[in-house]
Amino acid sequence: MLLSSWLSVAGICALGAMSPGPSLAVVMNNTVNHGRKAGILTAVGHGLGVTAYAAATALGLAVIIAQSPVIFDVIRYLGAAFLLFIAYKTFVSTQQGQDQNSPQAEPTRNTKAPGFVSGLMIALLNPKMAIFFLALFSQFVQVDAGLGDKLILAFTAGTIDTLWYLLVAWGLATPKILSWLSLHQKKINQLFALVIALLAATIILN
Repeated sequence: MLLSSWLSVAGICALGAMSPGPSLAVVMNNTVNHGRKAGILTAVGHGLGVTAYAAATALGLAVIIAQSPVIFDVIRYLGAAFLLFIAYKTFVSTQQGQDQNSPQAEPTRNTKAPGFVSGLMIALLNPKMAIFFLALFSQFVQVDAGLGDKLILAFTAGTIDTLWYLLVAWGLATPKILSWLSLHQKKINQLFALVIALLAATIILN
């Protein structure tokens, strides 16, 4: 594989990862409500989901999802339902013993926050990734490309996605930001719940 082709794929994957959407909202929500560890686990889970979609595309499996309206819609609606579940849990969540006066304290309302699972599910329940990687790989992967080249691209996409959301989680969990968030936790939770619910509605209506 030419270095120029790899750099092009990496750049497009970076732009795709940075674009706002359900994934960013979930990573931010988990980080704000459950702390840096939950945000990191969400980022890792999402990155693995992206890697799975990219690998499926390389192996030709994503064609089935992209070309089957029924399978595509089932995955899409499951993703919307999962987002609505997260929005509901966020809206009804309450603070539990967080030290409001310590800027060093991270949110600890739920020490068993399913960050990894939510990150993984948000990625796997987004069938548009299949279309994205089909369009991307068709431009840069030769017909006679070996399996190794295809898997390199798949892991490149997953790694870039993971690194971006790790940066988001790490940046949000700094002491100064956490101190400010702790003072506005209720309003922030309501805002996250609204944004995530609207994203779910957008998925259903599209």
